[in-house]
Amino acid sequence: MEKLFIKGGQKLQGRIQINGAKNSAVALIPAAILAASEVILDNLPDISDVRVYGEILEELGAKVALDGETMRIDSTEMRLRPMPNGKVKQLRASYYLMGAMLGRFGKAIIGMPGGCNLGPRPIDQHIKGFEALGAVLTHEQGALHIQADKLVGTKIYLDVVSVGATINIMLAACRAQGTTVIENAAKEPEIIDVATLLNAMGASIKGAGTDVIRIKGVDSFHSCRHSIIPDRIEAGTYMIAAAATGGDVTIDNIIPRHLESLTAKLREMNVEIEEEDDALRVKGQNGYRAIDIKTLPYPGFPTDLQQPMTALLTAAEGTSIVTDNIYHARFKHVDHLINMGAKVKVEGRSAVIEGRTPLYGVRVTATDLRAGAALVIAGLMGDGVTEISGVSHIDRGYSRLEEKLISLGAQMWRERKIESA
Repeated sequence: MEKLFIKGGQKLQGRIQINGAKNSAVALIPAAILAASEVILDNLPDISDVRVYGEILEELGAKVALDGETMRIDSTEMRLRPMPNGKVKQLRASYYLMGAMLGRFGKAIIGMPGGCNLGPRPIDQHIKGFEALGAVLTHEQGALHIQADKLVGTKIYLDVVSVGATINIMLAACRAQGTTVIENAAKEPEIIDVATLLNAMGASIKGAGTDVIRIKGVDSFHSCRHSIIPDRIEAGTYMIAAAATGGDVTIDNIIPRHLESLTAKLREMNVEIEEEDDALRVKGQNGYRAIDIKTLPYPGFPTDLQQPMTALLTAAEGTSIVTDNIYHARFKHVDHLINMGAKVKVEGRSAVIEGRTPLYGVRVTATDLRAGAALVIAGLMGDGVTEISGVSHIDRGYSRLEEKLISLGAQMWRERKIESA
């Protein structure tokens, strides 16, 4: 078992480059199979989710070549194959294979997705969309069986704003007859990224980034090359880390507009932020003010940055309240922060944080991807050495995490520990 060790107390200083967006990559890779030809994706993050997705497509008969940040996907010889188990269980975003395979083959048999355990994250809106397009779904032995003799465009209203459902319906609707209208659609930048790829492949999608998306079905797709947008969550994590250590870090290769909700909250805390065309400079201060945060769909504050912000708020003077309106079970990191010296109480969907509490290095466990990021930030803030297990969760979403933090002055390393029976 690999463990990550962090010796806290070092101010982060310097510049780092942000990779392509993880939340885009895991949707763009399955989207590529809609073209029975080669699709090239550039600026991919070097994370385990990307590698696992490539292996899944290879199991389905696609030719996949991953060279650094570029993946070539040739699905010409790809065939329909049931995937009730195996690698689809390793990542949450495997559900995008449902929409992609339904669009490509008119049929899919996919096991229920894995990934981080954040409590109930139903896919009922995905199913609602597929059924509205004409698919019949059954649940058999832990897998979803989806089949449509013909997909027909229609109007679909999402009962809740869902990024996954919006993208999945887009993937299937691209191959439907007629026009599909998704109302109350999610507006995240990653959805625009997926629509940009699909349009480059020959789709006809308008309105991505608004709450109404119109998709005119087409018969075929063709080859293209697409560069993935920067990862706003990775960028946000490093912004929070810079503030947490009182550092001075410039974060390059970003789209500042995608980070406006975080930038506003950090400034409210008294963090100094300078904005450039494709970069942000974050300067930590000696005294931070307590703030309240509520996670909301984009352009609101992202749930993926809630846990890292909770760690930072332990350093703020006063009482902060963080409410997660997206995933109410996303507070598993709190017990570990408490073990490090934090004063945090979870009340329903909210965490109440009593600030200005010093943190100390102890043994903790990353229970999910963003909890891992929160514990890394806490370790950077803490006195002594923090030992983090569950590192595989962190590797799912952060490319070369230690390398980047070490380049900024952090003291951290990995060790492989043999657990005694």
